[in-house]
Amino acid sequence: MPWVVLLVSAVLEAVWATALGRSDGFSDPLATCVFVVALALSMGGLGHAVRTIPIGTGYAVWTGVGAALTVIWAMSTGDETFSPAKALLLTGIVAAVIGLKFLPSRPAE
Repeated sequence: MPWVVLLVSAVLEAVWATALGRSDGFSDPLATCVFVVALALSMGGLGHAVRTIPIGTGYAVWTGVGAALTVIWAMSTGDETFSPAKALLLTGIVAAVIGLKFLPSRPAE
């Protein structure tokens, strides 16, 4: 369950990052509200998940997935241009996150 919470929190990170960009310096009330709520939920979920998942792994997954989703959303809405190089690098981020999931979370004794 902590991994599900972590992934939902990463999605919310992409939501708040996108809302931050759309808030026009916090002058758009709706985007600012979305930013604040998504930020609080995202941070709360991250804090909950890293009670079980090591902080280094949890933070890397949270930022990696959130960043990748933010860029993918921006490319799909036309706010950012698509390029094969970006797609390749985003694939690398996602592959690294998947790899972290399958590594042992505690050192072998």
